[in-house]
Amino acid sequence: MKSSPASPRGAGVGLRLQHLSEVATRRPPAAWLEVHPENFLANPHAAELLDEIARHYPISVHSVGVSVGSAGGVDLSHLARVKKLIERIEPIMVSGHLAWSTHDGDYLNDLLPLPYNWESLALIADHVNKVQDALGRPYHLENPSNYLGFDQSVMTEVAFLSELVARTDCRLLCDVSNVHVSARNLGYDAYRYIDEFPADAVGEMHLGGFVVEDEEGELPGQVLIDTHSRPIDDSAWDLYAHAVKRFGAKPTLIEWDNDLPEFSVLLGEADRANQVAAEAVSQERREDVVAR
Repeated sequence: MKSSPASPRGAGVGLRLQHLSEVATRRPPAAWLEVHPENFLANPHAAELLDEIARHYPISVHSVGVSVGSAGGVDLSHLARVKKLIERIEPIMVSGHLAWSTHDGDYLNDLLPLPYNWESLALIADHVNKVQDALGRPYHLENPSNYLGFDQSVMTEVAFLSELVARTDCRLLCDVSNVHVSARNLGYDAYRYIDEFPADAVGEMHLGGFVVEDEEGELPGQVLIDTHSRPIDDSAWDLYAHAVKRFGAKPTLIEWDNDLPEFSVLLGEADRANQVAAEAVSQERREDVVAR
């Protein structure tokens, strides 16, 4: 399996279709960019702009359609189209989700959860291996945002991810905001989750905004919804600093998919991520010196 090009330093931003022309013509100072390949497979004009952008920026490919959790298997035709795009732009990383989003040939507009048990593990490990074999490079798997748990689960999410790494030698994308959202929704300790996450496999991190909504039903409460439509919450920034201390300063993406602001706002969030990471690394070094 060939390795991906060297990862960039610092924080990058998600490049969505609304900002394509601006980035292609003005070349704003982004360290790197992430794209969803599905936005370009049937859009020749967008693909042409992406080719131009890839000449000037490191690009990461983050698929929302390679559904490794689908019981019916990975859509090999779709994967072949994604591979052609990857071969053309030579991305620094390729990633996807620990979720399923297809059924009987239908693509669903969501990333759906699955139980963490041995049957799911065998299924997903097989699919991840097939994806990596087809692409010829490591696949970074992202932890999901969760809104419910399964009675059929027999292990934690971090244990499940650790087993996947052991069986497939895949890489992991730690979405720190997803950790915060899931921990609040399901009632577990986000900091302990980060502490137990398989650090050696982490190649990238994500940060994105969420909204708070009132839950429906007999019991009052609130649920965090991972909308990628807001600035990053202070609680997620605090958790990110903890993650940097645990994993090191990994390439970190600012995700913003809905209610998109000006591109300069995304760059501002990336600057803040760089500042938070730099301070976390500096603090970790100071604590190491004191401990000695």
